[in-house]
Amino acid sequence: MALRSLYRCVLKAIVVVGLLSGIAGAEQAMPSDDPSFESQVLFEAGHQGYRTYRIPSLVMTPKGTLLAAVAARYDGHGDWSDIDTMVRRSVDGGKTWTPQAIVTDDGKNTVDNATFIVDPQSGKVYLMYQINYARAYLKVSDDEGERWSAPREITSVFEQFRDRDGYDWEVIAMGPGHGIVTHSGRFIVPVWLSTSHKHRPSIAATIYSDDQGATWQAGEIIAEHNDHTPNPSEHVLVALADGRVMANMRTESPQYRRFLAFSPDGVSNWSEPQSHPQLVEPICMGSMTRLDVPGREKQSNLLLFCNPNSEAPRTSSSGAKWGARKRQNVTIRVSDDQGTTWPLSRSIEPQDSGYSDVAVGPDGMIYVLYESGKVNEHGAFIPGNITLARFNLAWIEDGSSPE
Repeated sequence: MALRSLYRCVLKAIVVVGLLSGIAGAEQAMPSDDPSFESQVLFEAGHQGYRTYRIPSLVMTPKGTLLAAVAARYDGHGDWSDIDTMVRRSVDGGKTWTPQAIVTDDGKNTVDNATFIVDPQSGKVYLMYQINYARAYLKVSDDEGERWSAPREITSVFEQFRDRDGYDWEVIAMGPGHGIVTHSGRFIVPVWLSTSHKHRPSIAATIYSDDQGATWQAGEIIAEHNDHTPNPSEHVLVALADGRVMANMRTESPQYRRFLAFSPDGVSNWSEPQSHPQLVEPICMGSMTRLDVPGREKQSNLLLFCNPNSEAPRTSSSGAKWGARKRQNVTIRVSDDQGTTWPLSRSIEPQDSGYSDVAVGPDGMIYVLYESGKVNEHGAFIPGNITLARFNLAWIEDGSSPE
């Protein structure tokens, strides 16, 4: 009898402890209201024999796995060189990461512009990339990025721009960064094309799939090279609350501002691109995503945008000839009115920094993967490392610069 009573007491204790543990776990799963920021270098120049790492891409899967992809460059930071695609994974919110692994290596050829697409329905992750700016490929993972399918060539979708629009391209590229999936299930990937191996002049457009990546079609051209939008190229997409899709573009406009265009479906009837006075553009890639945390009104229906917030003149011959500004001061911005205004901003890396990609976790934690490096004696930004910043909305609000 005494033994049975003891058993009951122990059982009750186990149940109580289990309940308390569950409550504690639930509390830990919710994002903190206290400002939080930390960073770590994920890809370090020189590691595994690669001289430099560039062109970050970052996504969060529905199961909470972070995938980070970069261009691993043997010979330096040039776009035309021996480049492989390298990936790391994290299953604990970016705290720890798997060793870096090569996903695509095509010998001495250029493998670049890794662009992720995450299908929220199937959970599959798609990785699109180009080889030598002439061929486009797609790989698929159904196990959170641990393994990838054999590549499938999809260059034919870019031929549609030649056949339909008469655009006789010599260079094609996607992203980089990530594509989007709309509420209808449509995959949309930002792309740019050029009639010259110098990447200028160029156009910005999208490609899309309505059958989960099985077939691809070319969307309408968003922006062409002209006096209003000189050399539009790398751009990012975001689905707005009203169903429209916004394109946020890099151009070489002397206004040094990002250009925005809007489409009802992400592939057609684009509005005339217009510059945004708050979004500084040093002529560099930027990144954008939504922040929506279920049950947290303050952290819902927000847009995040990240790029180098810099108008400092660039003195190096490589950038000065097309008017580029210094790549420094990577900054995160927040909009609560679907991109009309961007009242919150905070610098992530005040020093030299360039390309970035941004992702959001299910708990509202924000992740920015960005190029970090140094400036040479000519004032040119020399990227080398890829750094991950991990922070919350409270951190942005705590140190936001007034706009």
